[in-house]
Amino acid sequence: MPYECELSTGQRIYLDCQGNQTIVTLSSSQPGQQQQSSCGFQTGAWTAPPQLFQTPGGAMIKITTAQAESLLQIQGNYMGISSDLSAIGGSQSLPMRQVASPSTTPMPPMPPMQPMKMGDMQMTMNPMTMQMGNMGMQMGSPTPVPHTQERRFCSQCGGRVDPSDRFCSSCGHQF
Repeated sequence: MPYECELSTGQRIYLDCQGNQTIVTLSSSQPGQQQQSSCGFQTGAWTAPPQLFQTPGGAMIKITTAQAESLLQIQGNYMGISSDLSAIGGSQSLPMRQVASPSTTPMPPMPPMQPMKMGDMQMTMNPMTMQMGNMGMQMGSPTPVPHTQERRFCSQCGGRVDPSDRFCSSCGHQF
């Protein structure tokens, strides 16, 4: 059964034992930003629930198996195995709770990006437009551009052509 714990505001850890492998998923979310990373470690099948400890450098997870006790170290986005059991001495234990599965507790979807404003500058995303004072810029088009655009230059030689031309007057290329 998977376990989860909130490490800090917006940062969660999910632990699951799949056979002999411990899967650690670290997710963090802040306004406008979401990240998630997972690692798998060969620890053996769990014989007791995992224990999580807050350390000055991050967090340590104690995994107990029939073969041995393992420590998984988390520092920022780094996850690795540590063999130093003394590293958790005096550390604060964090409560873990069982969950259905990490995949059933996904990160909430991000809300759509609101138009940005900085002073008299405004920016929207669909289509991308930017206004600053009396200047403006637009990328993309709210309506599709028809494929029948007027040709002004030959695609072969670059010579000037009229929209009614069927052949290039410079190189003879057929349009």
